[in-house]
Amino acid sequence: MLYSLIRKFFFALDAETAHGIGMSGIDFLGAVGFAGLLAKPVTPCPVEVMGLKFPNPVGLAAGLDKNGDYIDGLARLGFGFIEIGTITPRPQDGNPKPRLFRIPEAQGIINRMGFNNAGVDRLLENVRRAEFPKKGGILGINIGKNATTPIDKAAEDYLICLDKVYNDASYVTVNISSPNTKNLRELQKDEALDDLLAQLKARQQQLAERHGKYVPLALKIAPDLDDTQIAAIADALRRHRFDAVIATNTTLSRAGVEGLPNGDEAGGLSGAPVFRQSTAVQKKLATALAGELPIIGVGGIMGGEDAAEKIHAGASLVQFYSGFIYRGPELVAEVAATLAQVMARK
Repeated sequence: MLYSLIRKFFFALDAETAHGIGMSGIDFLGAVGFAGLLAKPVTPCPVEVMGLKFPNPVGLAAGLDKNGDYIDGLARLGFGFIEIGTITPRPQDGNPKPRLFRIPEAQGIINRMGFNNAGVDRLLENVRRAEFPKKGGILGINIGKNATTPIDKAAEDYLICLDKVYNDASYVTVNISSPNTKNLRELQKDEALDDLLAQLKARQQQLAERHGKYVPLALKIAPDLDDTQIAAIADALRRHRFDAVIATNTTLSRAGVEGLPNGDEAGGLSGAPVFRQSTAVQKKLATALAGELPIIGVGGIMGGEDAAEKIHAGASLVQFYSGFIYRGPELVAEVAATLAQVMARK
C-alpha cells in the first residue's frame, strides 16, 4: 500500500530522476532502521547454486545499482543475492538523455542507458565499504566493455574487469547481450563467443590460484535468439565449463507495446512484455544444457507465479528489475514465499 502511494509520486517524474531519488530513499530508510516500512519479512528458502549457498533464490538483476552505491539498502529488503553493474574498465556517460522510458499500460520499461557507470575502480570502493558482502551476502558483479573499445578488442575489457573484481565478487556475470552498446551482441556468435569464453575461463583459473578461491562465472544472454543460436551457446557454455547462464537480458522486440506511449523508443524492452519470450528462450536453453549448468531466470517477473514459471522452465534462481519498479520491495517477499512452496514440492 505504501509503495503504491510512493509510486504515484515517482511516476510523475522523469524516469531516470525518479530512479536516483528512489534508490537514495531506500538507502536512507535502511540506514535508519525503517526498511520494514517498505519490505515484508522474507521466507527462508536456502538453495545451493554455483557452489554458493543462497538464503533464498530471489535476486536483484544488474542495472538497478550500476555502481554499487546502494548495496546495503537493497540488501535490507530481503534479496537472497544482489547483482551490481554493468561496470566497464573506464568511466563512461552512456547514451544521451532521455534514455529510460516507462510504459505503465504494459508494465514495461525501455532503456538505452549504454552502460553508464563510474568505472570499475569506483565500484570496488563502494563494494569494500558495504557491510553486505562482509557479512557473507552473495554479491554478483556484472562486467562489460567500454563503448569506445573496438569489438575485436572487447575481450581485453572483460579481462581487465575480471582481474579487478574477482576477489570482491561472489560471482561474476559477463554481459554480452545488452542491445545498447554498438555491436556488443556480436560476441554471442560462434567464433567470437568461443574465443571470449576461452580467454575468460583461462583467466578465471589463473585468478583462482592467485587468490586461493574459486569465483564462478555466469554468461548473460539475449532473448532475441533463434533455436540454432541457443543450441550453439549451450554447447559453448558446456565446452568451456562456465558456471551458470543468465537468461535473459532485454529485448529488441516491441511485441506487447505496439502503439503505446514510449513503445517505439529505441533500446531494450523489459518488464511484463518480455516474460513469455524470455521464458521460452530459458526453457529451450534448459533443454539444450540438460542440467549441466544452472540457469538464472530473469525477464518479466511481476509476481510470485511468474517466478514459479521460471523455476518450472528450468531456472535454479530468479532475478528481477522492472518488477521491482512497478511492484516495489513487497515483490521480494511475495516471490520468496511462492518459491519456497514450489521448491518444497520439488
